[in-house]
Amino acid sequence: MLDSTAINDGPGCLMLRCPDPSCGAAVGQDMIYLLSSDEDKVKYNRYFIRSYVEDNRKTKWCPAPGCDYAVDFVVGSGNYDVTCRCSYSFCWNCTEEAHRPVDCDTVAKWVLKNSAESENMNWILANSKPCPRCKRPIEKNQGCMHMTCTPPCKFEFCWLCLGQWSDHGERTGGFYACNRYETAKQEGVYDESEKRREMAKNSLERYTHYYERWATNQSSRQKALADLQQMQTVHLEKLSDVQCQPESQLKFITEAWLQIVECRRVLKWTYAYGYYLPDHEHAKRQFFEYLQGEAESGLERLHQCAEKELQIYLNADGPSKDFNEFRTKLAGLTSVTRNYFENLVRALENGLSDVDTHATCSRTGSSKSLGGTSRGRSGKNKGSTSRSSGSNKNIDDSSHWYCDQCTYANVNSATACAMCQHSR
Repeated sequence: MLDSTAINDGPGCLMLRCPDPSCGAAVGQDMIYLLSSDEDKVKYNRYFIRSYVEDNRKTKWCPAPGCDYAVDFVVGSGNYDVTCRCSYSFCWNCTEEAHRPVDCDTVAKWVLKNSAESENMNWILANSKPCPRCKRPIEKNQGCMHMTCTPPCKFEFCWLCLGQWSDHGERTGGFYACNRYETAKQEGVYDESEKRREMAKNSLERYTHYYERWATNQSSRQKALADLQQMQTVHLEKLSDVQCQPESQLKFITEAWLQIVECRRVLKWTYAYGYYLPDHEHAKRQFFEYLQGEAESGLERLHQCAEKELQIYLNADGPSKDFNEFRTKLAGLTSVTRNYFENLVRALENGLSDVDTHATCSRTGSSKSLGGTSRGRSGKNKGSTSRSSGSNKNIDDSSHWYCDQCTYANVNSATACAMCQHSR
């Protein structure tokens, strides 16, 4: 038998040699299996597999907590998103969770910002002021401007101008308004700390706007994953019994929930994209917010249909006459939403190049490719904004036209969209 100490030493057991100094023969896997105990064979096999995965540039361990699977990367797939057998999707390049349409650098900056202490400092700058005497930061937690520092300082001062409170009264505008501060504010006389505080407050409000929506879509995605699991393990069987439909005919429901999960992930990362979109690129920002708003609206329609309307058929006493209509509606919404989000991802990954094309066309007198994008969410889109090619709304090929509203491909003879009834 082989001494188990050699196996217990760790991955070094893969490099074992014959103990005879005059012999350089390697101790191979077949000899290990022949001479080792069952327990040592398991350990050796684990080290062997780990060595194979970690030395192979096309194989990586799944980063999901508790997952022991390794994932092979298929070269030429077009992007770095991969999905493990455990259903966890991650980016092959940076091993963060799958994050299309944003790139790895943006994800790294966003993750760092979410965990950095700098945001705590921004909050302190935006919501507190230093005591004029002891310089400790103080948060204003009541309505009036009369502040009292904590012991042992106990200095009383005005929140607005940081002057001593005993100097305030009717001559300064009353106890709740400081004219000295208001006058200085109107004249533009700000000290550096006040300017920094204003900048920090604006920066914090902007960050909070994007982070809250990023986090909300993350929570919605987690809830959708839980609903998907419950649907697969409990509800499909019940729905099959109630509606007298084989489970094989109910795959459209699972597909809808899988699409919801994927769209929540994409929508979540569009907020990181929006946060880092340069402020001076007004046309791109306006176009981005329009596309993002349309994506949110479409996803909410699909999510509500799969979550709320399905309950009617789950709780029915027997087969429903309009169940096939529900099937058509949910499958249609799933297809439309998938198409829109695929186009959205392509548009963002291309850096919203359609906006640049539109600007060029405007200068040369032709602005039909993305007409209406400068009108924001309330404007009616004149071009196929969900299509990254920026093609004309009427015809994509000789036999179909694409709907402005939902991107559904309709036959040329149709005068209204067969999916959403939007006029051609």
